[in-house]
Amino acid sequence: MVVTQILLLVTIIMKSMVVEGYDTYTPVYEPPTWHFAHATFYGDETASETMGGACGYGNLYYNGYGTNTAALSSVIFNNGKSCGTCYELKCVYSKWCYPNAPIIKVTATNLCPPNWYQPTDAGGWCNPPRQHFDLSKPSFMKFAEWTAGIVPVHYRRVACRPQGGIRFNIQGNPYWLLVFVMNVGGRGDVSQMWVKGSQTGWIYMTHNWGASFQAFSELQNQPLSFKIMNSAGQIVVAYNVIPQYWWSTGTYQSNVNFW
Repeated sequence: MVVTQILLLVTIIMKSMVVEGYDTYTPVYEPPTWHFAHATFYGDETASETMGGACGYGNLYYNGYGTNTAALSSVIFNNGKSCGTCYELKCVYSKWCYPNAPIIKVTATNLCPPNWYQPTDAGGWCNPPRQHFDLSKPSFMKFAEWTAGIVPVHYRRVACRPQGGIRFNIQGNPYWLLVFVMNVGGRGDVSQMWVKGSQTGWIYMTHNWGASFQAFSELQNQPLSFKIMNSAGQIVVAYNVIPQYWWSTGTYQSNVNFW
């Protein structure tokens, strides 16, 4: 009886530890609840029209996103704060869904802007308050007939698991540093960011647009480090990821990420 009680107590403690670990980390991704939305697609099978976009990721092939991407309606896009976030989508309630259609995973790289000249149920798919995903055509064709044009979906936010470390694309001039942050793991987003030169302390960077942050400081001819916080409050630091003699159009990859 005593042994049974001890085993029961150990089991309860272990379960409590698992729950505690879950609560301190995984709720940064959505709980396993599916939400309702719709999905369309833009561009053709090459996904060439999805390159660039409102997040500023440029060539999505070169920067690790490929064609598994989506433009979000403004409700989900949240003024660019959702750039880099990852979602699972499944086609539902439509004859156009493939039988046993797979769940697809996409990364937010663009904004699907409102079309105020069309009603929300007939062309204005991305008008507030609609939650909508405008996919690349290759992604859409993984779970539905492209001739459908639009299908209802269930979606949920999930962890991003990119290859390699966080990448930093540098732009600006000697008095203004603009950095696009790409290939971010974990939540996939960046909520706050700091930069440090070899001759400075940590300088807070303000959000510019999409996935870019800026600092109005003279930082040339200094190796640069970045401190990044995601929306869960997790922080990683990429030390000296930018070499001393950097130029204003380079892309550099760190060896850290939100694994």
